[in-house]
Amino acid sequence: MRALQLTDPAPIETSPLRLTDLPAPEPGPGQVRVKVAACGLCHTDLHTVEGELPLRRRPIVPGHQVVGRVDRLGEGVEALAVGDRVGMAWLHQTCGTCRFCRSGRENLCEQGRFTGWDVDGGYAEYTLIGADWAYELPAGLGDVEVTPLLCGGIIGYRALRLSGAGSGARLGLYGFGNSAHITIQIARHLGIEVYVYSRSNRHRHHAEELGAAWVGEAGERALHPLDAAIMFAPAGGLVPVALEALDKGGVLALAGIHMSPIPELEYERHLYHEKVLRSVANATRQDGRDLLELATQAGVVTTTTTFPLEEANQALRMMKESTLDGDAVLVP
Repeated sequence: MRALQLTDPAPIETSPLRLTDLPAPEPGPGQVRVKVAACGLCHTDLHTVEGELPLRRRPIVPGHQVVGRVDRLGEGVEALAVGDRVGMAWLHQTCGTCRFCRSGRENLCEQGRFTGWDVDGGYAEYTLIGADWAYELPAGLGDVEVTPLLCGGIIGYRALRLSGAGSGARLGLYGFGNSAHITIQIARHLGIEVYVYSRSNRHRHHAEELGAAWVGEAGERALHPLDAAIMFAPAGGLVPVALEALDKGGVLALAGIHMSPIPELEYERHLYHEKVLRSVANATRQDGRDLLELATQAGVVTTTTTFPLEEANQALRMMKESTLDGDAVLVP
């Protein structure tokens, strides 16, 4: 099968992903093999390719927003059949026995494994997933269109939930890439007023089209203080700015897996009056199920641009340069 492998992380401008031929993987007990129809690209992939996330396996096939059809069953699989359409996400497997798994926090599993980081992912023609970890996908969205929901959508939903924003709240979104363009639609469906901060004119225009109440650049004073905010941009320097934009008791959720250093905070200026700063780490399977159901109810429309496998380096570079609206998707 054709696949893209990363052996040595490097700036995406040097095209570190290499197209190669590998044997198609065989499913073990409890696993299924998936023939990949589409795989969305994510900022986590970019952090992996450029070395901001240290590789946990070399070489590795990245990609964790995967849609495809089951084409082979491992021993003991009964819940899925050959031909079923399934989705794969970042969380690939957990132990099920550690204190985090036992308390409903499998996203924090001490032995968690992640698609495209610990195990080969979807930048390939075939990949493997445990049957218990495959998502049933809504029928209303095509293979390409559903891929952004499987990471950007899920992590954005978890960040939204942890921010505490509910109907009538004012929510700020910092950065407006693949995750934020889904989160704004879910938030609007829930009756939340959304304020978008982005340095990109194209992204600000996109946010307006999706119903943002206000758009501007980070540091600009919005119409009102925010009840909650989600930081999608991996820019630690924006954390004090976002905290200062919060009203009393506001929550800032940091949705990225990587972030540049956060500057020193002033207690009275940035945190006093019971403001909350919290990170968002991975997501549970229930987060994924809830998001897929909400996306169907809300009629979420994803924005995508497709690329063949051999253009993955180019697509990731465009993501880095913020020249894409929404999600880049590889179509093997």
